[in-house]
Amino acid sequence: MTQEELTLLNIGENLDNLMNLDPRGYGVCRILYDASRRFTGKPLCLNAAQKLLETVKEGDLVFIMSGFVLIDNKSAETDGIVSSVLLCRALVMAFNAKPVIICQQDNVKAVRAMARVAGLHLYENIDDVLKNPVSMGVVPFTTDREKAETQADEILSHGLPSAVIANEFPGENRKGEYHNAVGRNTTELEAKADILFEKIKAKNILNIAIGDLGNELGMAAIQPQLDKYIPYAAEGKCACGCKGGLAVRTAADNIITATVSDWGCYAMIAMLAYLKGDLDIMHDSALEKEVLDAAVRNGMVDMYGWHIPAIDGFSDRYNMLLVDLMRECIEYPVRLKSKCKTWFDKTIELGFFDGKI
Repeated sequence: MTQEELTLLNIGENLDNLMNLDPRGYGVCRILYDASRRFTGKPLCLNAAQKLLETVKEGDLVFIMSGFVLIDNKSAETDGIVSSVLLCRALVMAFNAKPVIICQQDNVKAVRAMARVAGLHLYENIDDVLKNPVSMGVVPFTTDREKAETQADEILSHGLPSAVIANEFPGENRKGEYHNAVGRNTTELEAKADILFEKIKAKNILNIAIGDLGNELGMAAIQPQLDKYIPYAAEGKCACGCKGGLAVRTAADNIITATVSDWGCYAMIAMLAYLKGDLDIMHDSALEKEVLDAAVRNGMVDMYGWHIPAIDGFSDRYNMLLVDLMRECIEYPVRLKSKCKTWFDKTIELGFFDGKI
């Protein structure tokens, strides 16, 4: 093992640990991470960032599927969409890529506002994204199942992406139904874009899924763990009449699980920033607050339905602190690379980390 390999391993561990902090204390993130880490075989954020680095090239389309609509007030929630816009920024900075967010119509107004804050030009036509610099796209996807395949084919007619990332995006269960975190049926509200993800995956294109419960597209990669340990996940355990449970049926090839999906996305962005040698690919806490504020001012709500700058019940202050900690995790190793070399050499020599990456 080399010094750089050991550094990568431990930065990945640090970021994975931060994205799985459990302030609520009920342990769901630990259950998910136990399975997703065994599935992946290395730190989740490291795996995803390395795959992006190996795959995405200048000018490539990257599809980011994101957005949940909450059933009680029929509003789009902040988790997923906030980090997806910041991921668009990161992909443009890292690769000069052409990211396009696929979401429900309910999210589009907020995406427009967040894109401006993130410094990107937003287009609602994929061809315009491909033609113009410093740009991203947004495409609202239908909630009508009968129109889903036609729209998926139309989207793909503009060009195949080099990667697709499902970030806190609803997925249908084994009965074709969609559910919220407590097993209530939300099928009428959600985009029926599973078919788009599956068409892309079938072409052996890089696919990554980010989730925090198991009702998100792609999380069937760890379905046995979901069925056994996550409330409402297994067949017959949801709160509606479908009896299919909230666990989704579609499995991604690469997954990130976190306490909050946005945090998992931030960890991936931070790891990508380190791998590219550019700290600024990872946004700072000031931009985190500006983007989150823009989301809320344009109709998005926290998980509990409040129009406040929060994500899954965690305040803007908490999210800002987490972003700053993640930035510190990728800045320190660069600064101390030479100063700590002796310690690296001695630690590697003693062999504890052999075979761990």
